[in-house]
Amino acid sequence: MYQIKNRIYLNFDKTQKSGICNYLRALVKQNLNLTCSDILNKFIEDEKYYLELNASRFPFLEEVIDDSEFLRDTEDYIKECIKYYEYKEKQRPIIEANKEFERKKRKFLQEVKMSKEKPTQKQLYYYDRLCKKYSIEKKDVEELSKLDLRNEIERILNEHSDDYKIVD
Repeated sequence: MYQIKNRIYLNFDKTQKSGICNYLRALVKQNLNLTCSDILNKFIEDEKYYLELNASRFPFLEEVIDDSEFLRDTEDYIKECIKYYEYKEKQRPIIEANKEFERKKRKFLQEVKMSKEKPTQKQLYYYDRLCKKYSIEKKDVEELSKLDLRNEIERILNEHSDDYKIVD
């Protein structure tokens, strides 16, 4: 994609080229179900319409919109954008799998870290209040880690979650 940008629209300045390329890339992304020629025709029709109204984002296109070199460059860029989005779509399952793996890895590392830390004052207070509320005998929390206490609190909440359910 980036190599083609160096070959196209050589007579435009940097901002003009960037504006057109960004617009075309967004247009392709919105219309992935259309063919290259359909997207090109849609772009040309829209730009001619807006040029007639003097409301175009790209007023510099008025002189070159029917030029064969401009049309060829635009078609080449649209084809490249379509290839890019098709490739990106094929890579989606791999990317999602990597994200899921990283999520699990972060969770595991967080639990390892928690297993080495002492419980916080909030955890101790919350555990104490739960034990009083449900009349549960407290365990010795001096030797428990942050992770152990969290799991103990979850266990208590799960056992007594029936108290909060609405029965029809």
